[in-house]
Amino acid sequence: MKRLQHALLLLALAMAPALTHAAGKVDNPAQYVTKSVSVAGVVAKPLTLSVAELKKLPPTELAGMPIVCQSGATMEEVKQYKGVKLKDVLDKAEIVSKDHNDNKKMVIVATASDGYKAIFSWQELYNSPIGDEVVVFYEKNSKPLDEDEGQIALISAKDLRAGPRHVKWLKSLEVVKLF
Repeated sequence: MKRLQHALLLLALAMAPALTHAAGKVDNPAQYVTKSVSVAGVVAKPLTLSVAELKKLPPTELAGMPIVCQSGATMEEVKQYKGVKLKDVLDKAEIVSKDHNDNKKMVIVATASDGYKAIFSWQELYNSPIGDEVVVFYEKNSKPLDEDEGQIALISAKDLRAGPRHVKWLKSLEVVKLF
């Protein structure tokens, strides 16, 4: 029962977006800008990566993508994202799996500096096409990100509605074993 409560709590946190993220625009976005992203939790090598350090990882680009919000409305059309695959960031931190079934129980919680959260399962990142297009990005339309997204953000390009897992002002990635 406790395991189920833990899983439901994580799901509730991901589904209850912070007001600043949900509204899209904030009065003072500069207060949320992140200059690095940390990776912690069930990892062998906790990390804190700046944009310069992210650029040392294998780059990836996504092209021609609309950002569709949960309601189905298109928020914006993006020509290009440049960044690194979330899997490459997690591989650098080395997810700890003591048992071959541990991975089935892992989730990654992406958190923004305004409190917004999005969740990915290990299975969808490493065992489905979704994982190839979940990107920690630092450029959009061939330019560094502006204050409205921070210096580092995340997007899941294979989602039918990418808006709910578009994490502006990405602050941290936490690997959690649910049970």
